[in-house]
Amino acid sequence: MASIVIRNLDEGTKKLLALQAKRHGRSMEAEARELIEAGTRSHVPNVGLALLQAAQSVGGFDDLPIPAREDVARAADFE
Repeated sequence: MASIVIRNLDEGTKKLLALQAKRHGRSMEAEARELIEAGTRSHVPNVGLALLQAAQSVGGFDDLPIPAREDVARAADFE
């Protein structure tokens, strides 16, 4: 595994990282690693987030349009 050194990190940022790490029950190093890994993962669309954003754009879940079903339901074929 590779190691990096982060220079010139603002003291306030370091304190916030320490607080966040404590809330998550891990070291500052583990917290920084998780943040870097999460920030560099492939940006695959999050279905739940996409639904939430769609609902917010039309005024909430109550107004979320539900398309009419155009096919006929059928029993599952397990053979």
